[in-house]
Amino acid sequence: MPELPEVEVSRMGISPHLVGEKVVKVTVRTPKLRWDIPTELKEMQGQVIQSISRRAKYLLIQTKVGTAIVHLGMSGSLRVLDAELAPQKHDHVDVKLANGKVLRYNDPRRFGAWLWSEDGCHTVLKTMGPEPLTDDFDADYISAKAVSKRVTVKQFIMDNKIVVGVGNIYANESLFTAGILPTRGAGTLSLNEWQKLVKEIKKVLSTAIAQGGTTLKDFAQADGKPGYFAQELQVYGKGGQACPCCAHPVKEQKIGQRNTFFCEYCQR
Repeated sequence: MPELPEVEVSRMGISPHLVGEKVVKVTVRTPKLRWDIPTELKEMQGQVIQSISRRAKYLLIQTKVGTAIVHLGMSGSLRVLDAELAPQKHDHVDVKLANGKVLRYNDPRRFGAWLWSEDGCHTVLKTMGPEPLTDDFDADYISAKAVSKRVTVKQFIMDNKIVVGVGNIYANESLFTAGILPTRGAGTLSLNEWQKLVKEIKKVLSTAIAQGGTTLKDFAQADGKPGYFAQELQVYGKGGQACPCCAHPVKEQKIGQRNTFFCEYCQR
């Protein structure tokens, strides 16, 4: 499932081809993905794309009359292609541009979404916490949120109401490099530990973006290339293998229905 780094990589990949270009046609081949695709999406036709931004794992394609809000779901991808190229199976949405290119959305599992908002402030965005790579996300903020919380620290940092975009892969990796057990209660961490964890979350996410994201099964960049952060993973997906720091076996267990990987010797 594309996480924040993969969505940011997609944004960076498509933006140079779309921003400043005029939309000539919007084609919807599948009327329902995760939710019904609103008919208002076609209001983009005749409009110039002003910007493409990201909020959590949503991409916001802004025009003068409104904003298309795109979520890649479990297996969605965006490609910029020649408009003459025939659509393939699972190509559900096309945004054709005046420059002869098309932004094409492919999603085999159909868990993604295309939404529309006149002001860019859709209900799916209203309850989200701060972006993890901004100054709004720091140890003082999250330690205050964690007071008396019994939920595990891993589940806590993956809660989009607390901070957006720290998905399962990056939560595992950040907790490992910060030396914090994912099973600990969020309320038990000291301010110093939160400082370490916030620093590692920012570092891991930034490195993943620089590496083009993480390709495990479905994700590819907008140009079709895989993300290379998978080569940097230290514990995620490595249950039973040697810890890269102490050589003891990496443990694996379910936390909140998600596979969790950690070293009981290096993490406390």
